[in-house]
Amino acid sequence: MIKVAREWKDYQIIATGDGQKLERWGNLVLLRPDPQVIWKSSAPLEKNKNINARYIRSNQGGGRWEYQGNVPDNFTVERKGLVFSLKLMGFKHTGLFPEQAVNWDIMQRLITDSGRPVKVLNLFAYTGGATVACAKAGAHVTHVDAAKAMVDRAKTNVSLSNIASDRVRYIVDDCQKFIAREQRRGNKYDAVIMDPPSYGRGANGEVWKLEDSIFDLVSECVKTLSDRPLFFLINSYTTGLQPQVIDNILRICLKGYKGESQAYEVGLPTQEGLILPCGCSGLWVSRDAKTI
Repeated sequence: MIKVAREWKDYQIIATGDGQKLERWGNLVLLRPDPQVIWKSSAPLEKNKNINARYIRSNQGGGRWEYQGNVPDNFTVERKGLVFSLKLMGFKHTGLFPEQAVNWDIMQRLITDSGRPVKVLNLFAYTGGATVACAKAGAHVTHVDAAKAMVDRAKTNVSLSNIASDRVRYIVDDCQKFIAREQRRGNKYDAVIMDPPSYGRGANGEVWKLEDSIFDLVSECVKTLSDRPLFFLINSYTTGLQPQVIDNILRICLKGYKGESQAYEVGLPTQEGLILPCGCSGLWVSRDAKTI
């Protein structure tokens, strides 16, 4: 099953092919690599005259942005009242994953329909796409990320979306260490969102690999759930981690709670009529919830 993020006006995939995708972000047109695009394009995408910037990979790893037009330091996109400040960053990123709009819509419905105060814990929260969505729906969100620059940008996005500042608590910290402290403090949450990286290194050089760490991390996060948990969402961009694996982890770790889980790919539509896969998600939802 794949859930497709539609209803975007400020984002669009114009064309794909030869390992690249041609996108429109507001008024900017970008050309970026995408490992899922293994088919050929009908015409060279880099020849498009409207391109403002193109990300070029380096043979030594990483890459750089090549500007072909006027690109502001920061630009904004909006979807259903959620506003995000973006910029062209290293590793081809802009600061937002538009396919996650699928999960924003689901979480907002769950929070709104619950009819009660909801405390959300957003781990590896990046620039706050999910934080903004949940807070806009009325939840109180604890936003945790190890990168201060990303947390600062999340603060900007919350402000741009006209969300009261007391709706979000910002934490710059290692997510695993934060969870351990929250357990000791006895703090509880009605919902948990996890968007962990596929691979990384900690402050002391320790290696993080999602496949090796995800089960233990979910197990620890479950210990911070309240007596009436609403949902638990896991996102994965690790190509080898299938949706059913995420679903199995949720079923095992949350077996003591009454609810249902499902796993699905997330994707984006293209102007060519294709669906571009962009990772997968696993979602556990309480049986008391009105929406899944």
